[in-house]
Amino acid sequence: MFFEILGDAAEKITTECLVVGVEAEGKLSPTAAKLDEVTQGAIKGLINSGDFSGAAGDQHLLRNLPGLTSPRLLVVGLGKPDERKDRHYRKLVKGINQTISKLKLKSVAVALDGLASDHSDPYRQTRLLTEWTSADFYQYDTTKSKKADPLALEQYAIVLNDEEIELGESALLDGVAIANGVNAARELGNLPGNICTPTYLADKAKALAEEFDSLKVKVLDEEKMEKLGMHSLLSVGRGSAQPSKLIIIEYRGGKKDEAPHVLVGKGITFDTGGISLKPGAGMDEMKFDMCGAASVIGAIESVAEMQLPINVTAVVAAAENMPGSQATKPGDVVTTMSGQTVEILNTDAEGRLVLCDALTYVERFKPASVIDVATLTGACIIALGHHASGLLSNNESLAESLLKAGDYASDRAWPLPLWDEYQELLDSNFADMGNIGGRSAGTITAACFLSRFTKQYPWAHLDIAGTAWNSAGKEKGATGRCVSLLCQYLIDQAELVETSEAEHHHH
Repeated sequence: MFFEILGDAAEKITTECLVVGVEAEGKLSPTAAKLDEVTQGAIKGLINSGDFSGAAGDQHLLRNLPGLTSPRLLVVGLGKPDERKDRHYRKLVKGINQTISKLKLKSVAVALDGLASDHSDPYRQTRLLTEWTSADFYQYDTTKSKKADPLALEQYAIVLNDEEIELGESALLDGVAIANGVNAARELGNLPGNICTPTYLADKAKALAEEFDSLKVKVLDEEKMEKLGMHSLLSVGRGSAQPSKLIIIEYRGGKKDEAPHVLVGKGITFDTGGISLKPGAGMDEMKFDMCGAASVIGAIESVAEMQLPINVTAVVAAAENMPGSQATKPGDVVTTMSGQTVEILNTDAEGRLVLCDALTYVERFKPASVIDVATLTGACIIALGHHASGLLSNNESLAESLLKAGDYASDRAWPLPLWDEYQELLDSNFADMGNIGGRSAGTITAACFLSRFTKQYPWAHLDIAGTAWNSAGKEKGATGRCVSLLCQYLIDQAELVETSEAEHHHH
């Protein structure tokens, strides 16, 4: 599907379907008013008939109107001004895309006059429209014998007025790049555990480096990790026949000596819980336990496509957690790469065990910031449900930047406290710390555990257990959540670099 920006008069656009908005109580948008004029009152006639009022989510299809080049006009309801938050905007876009899909159209042109969202920013409106539309047309068919029908839709045009076109073009390029990263993350998440193994993730990273000259990949095998003293990470995959991997993807868009922003992803390609076996119901969803890894791989792909002028490194800690004869047992004590010892009280709290060694490893990059992304705790779903990712950080301004980025990208996170008081819950009689802190504050104690390995740099932790996949029915599958947030954060960092360089030249 090819996205484009058009600045033409709507009535002259050659497309199979033109989409135009009407506000609540039949109030015509500027484009609707113009089209009403050229069609001799077709839209007002529709409203006066009582068949359509402009209520949020309403749709009506008109055909073969005089004065229009397009054979179809889809009139959509924008609702009242206070109904144009992201949730409504998202539903509107989904509704339009469902109709386009049903009609098997080849081309569509959408003219919403910037009225569909309560954020007046045309860059943001255009980018979200691009990202969401791409997401709506994603289909998983990799492991089906009958492949999905090829997408009928070839041209998706977004109609903007002249002064918005330049912003719209850059929004479109960024939106498509981010959408590609989201789709890549969803695809990896959706693949079953017998295909998507730690080795598969490593091969995927290598394939990305083949595709982009700006990416370099290094994969550490178990022997190399052993030499580095990563006994915590290695303890997780011991029960599995699949070898664990540490995958490092480096993107170099900034100056040679510039500190990189580091993304660390939890890549547990299947999580049985190990000896602390999970209950059987819904265990198939534990193929999604590498969605953090998928999102950092997706994000660095987007960054490479956008060619951001910064340095980014993605690190994936990949392992399969199985209850084999070599498996780690509850009560076992391991020594992490940092030298700290951990009593593994529960082998199902394994995400933090792979992440802690990865977080020690990334010290060598002298990072500007480190963000880890993980489907870490069921407790996060109890706290925040499926709408917000949990955010914990040792750095106020990094946390603030991520919250802002999440708001802007419509991929929101919400903060939880990382106070010293919670650290005591990890006390152990037999090691420096236990890997669980008991029933209360599970998301926080998991982050407390990680915080003991991140003292050397600004660090933030995103718990995406509630946001990384949908569990139910037709919607079941990976969401690609956090790719947009991470990309927005990195776009913001790139803008800071560009601003300071511009000021530097100016002086």
